[in-house]
Amino acid sequence: MTNLDFSPFYRSFIGFDHLANLMDAAVRNEKQPAYPPYNIEVTGDDHYRITMAIAGFSEDELSIETEHNTLLVKGQRAEKTEGRRFLHQGIAERNFERKFQLSDYIKVTGASIANGLLHIELVREVPEALKPRKISISNGHTAVTSTTPVLAQVSNA
Repeated sequence: MTNLDFSPFYRSFIGFDHLANLMDAAVRNEKQPAYPPYNIEVTGDDHYRITMAIAGFSEDELSIETEHNTLLVKGQRAEKTEGRRFLHQGIAERNFERKFQLSDYIKVTGASIANGLLHIELVREVPEALKPRKISISNGHTAVTSTTPVLAQVSNA
């Protein structure tokens, strides 16, 4: 695996060092298990959905938490092996833990289970103070009022 060097960007991109750290963490985190399979889709402007295939899990066996821009989805199966004898067991009934890094201002708005799929709804909510705003431009002929007294220039001519 090739290491990425972001140091040339640091001299012209201020405040993006956390992005480089996230990318570095993603490269190191490539050994995350493939179970359960999932999709990430864009459902509209600033709306997203994560869909996970969690066949066999009930609502009380799942937990969804967010903390510091990280979404953590856990599945904890109750032990139900008594009286069961398999000739073939191809359905994965193992516990899982899946982490997703969320961008700033991404909020989880809801979750639902249908047909063995867990749907997690997300939305980007940018605060009003950070949204673009139009700045009016005044012409140079408008009077500027000041509370400081203006001193007269005296010339010795």
